[in-house]
Amino acid sequence: MATTAPVHPVDEVPPVRQLAVFGLQHVLAMYAGAVAVPLIVGSAMKLSAADLAYLITADLLVCGIATLVQCVGFRRFGVRLPIMQGCTFAAVSPMVLIGTTGGGLPAIYGSVIVAGLAIALLAPVFGKLLRFFPPLVTGTVILIIGVSLLPVAGNWAAGGQGAKGFGEPKNLALAGFVLLVVLGVQRFAPAFLSRIAVLIGIVVGLAVAVPFGFTDFGGVGDADWLGISTPFHFGTPTFHASAIASMLVVALVTMTETTGDLIAVGEMTDRRVEPRTLADGLRADGLSTVLGGVFNTFPYTAYAQNVGLVGMTRVRSRWVVAAAGGILVLLGLLPKLGAVVAAIPAPVLGGAGLVMFGTVAASGLKTLAQVDFKGNDNLTVVAVSVAVGMLPVGVPTIYAQFPDWFQTVMNSGISAGCLTAIVLNLLFNHLPGKAVSPAKAAGPDEASVTA
Repeated sequence: MATTAPVHPVDEVPPVRQLAVFGLQHVLAMYAGAVAVPLIVGSAMKLSAADLAYLITADLLVCGIATLVQCVGFRRFGVRLPIMQGCTFAAVSPMVLIGTTGGGLPAIYGSVIVAGLAIALLAPVFGKLLRFFPPLVTGTVILIIGVSLLPVAGNWAAGGQGAKGFGEPKNLALAGFVLLVVLGVQRFAPAFLSRIAVLIGIVVGLAVAVPFGFTDFGGVGDADWLGISTPFHFGTPTFHASAIASMLVVALVTMTETTGDLIAVGEMTDRRVEPRTLADGLRADGLSTVLGGVFNTFPYTAYAQNVGLVGMTRVRSRWVVAAAGGILVLLGLLPKLGAVVAAIPAPVLGGAGLVMFGTVAASGLKTLAQVDFKGNDNLTVVAVSVAVGMLPVGVPTIYAQFPDWFQTVMNSGISAGCLTAIVLNLLFNHLPGKAVSPAKAAGPDEASVTA
């Protein structure tokens, strides 16, 4: 009797109830980051409350579509791994500069469309660079991703950057309570409940936050039931050379960050990313970014927040994240639902974020455990890369006196650390030099295995 081949965990389709619950958990994990970019850019441009709300709903809609493209895929678009997509923070500073001094939203959207096309065209080139990402580099990058996200969780736990009462003990107490709930559920609850420990922590934290005055749902009543984003709502895109140049630099940064995230998820799900699948994932990024320019939002990339959630819950199905994409589409079409999610206070997200982002860092250490550190310079590669990656995280203004293009690249700890790890791995393990270890004498492919 014929036997069917076992389904890889990435391709498993859980029951509908689990799809909805696990998907909602992913949405809650990334929602604050997803709406932050349109809020920051719109506020800097002094847009009206109605226009800000429009930016947010458009962003959520395209987030959902981008996530579906990445997870489900079609033809040569989509990595087909559990990857959530969202607006990249690397583009915030250039977009604010373009919007306030270089032509407003139409100029932003023109440069975003060009950047998206460039990402799609360059995707095969980046795919061929995968051999320069051995465990030494990928483990270092994953570690940097996790550690660089921890300040985000810390800001949430303290009440949200710029919030009134930032750092008050009650905020940290609520975040600590959510953290304890997440840990308690993961340790003592049945298997299914332990997989939604983050969701349970957020729900319980929200239930506690409401009576203590951390939040209210007053904005829900004011929100519309239905909101549909239309192409070029803010006018026909305009194309300025300087704006396009700065956004192309952002495109290279986001491609580097996305490469690290895709490799990280591949490691966590036991489905290693190959050059072709990496190119497919980056091509989906490019398509999503073009859609962002058309539908009044911004460049898109893989969201590292959700990488941690995959590692923590061990739910590896891409269909779970596809369900999250469907929920985001609904939030983008139904502003009232989005207002409900937006009412979750920052400290609740902070408590959950500490676990998720710490999990990403721990996954990087797990990957580095495969690396041989004896008789070679691999420890130096890790040490310097982490140090360079953490500089802009610990000292945000360290590159304030440098040109804008340099700031765009180096102000992202992830891209700075990733580029450093690649260059140092080439320097110490690929280029000919003093013969101190087999890794040094090996060719690029052999050195990659050793590293």
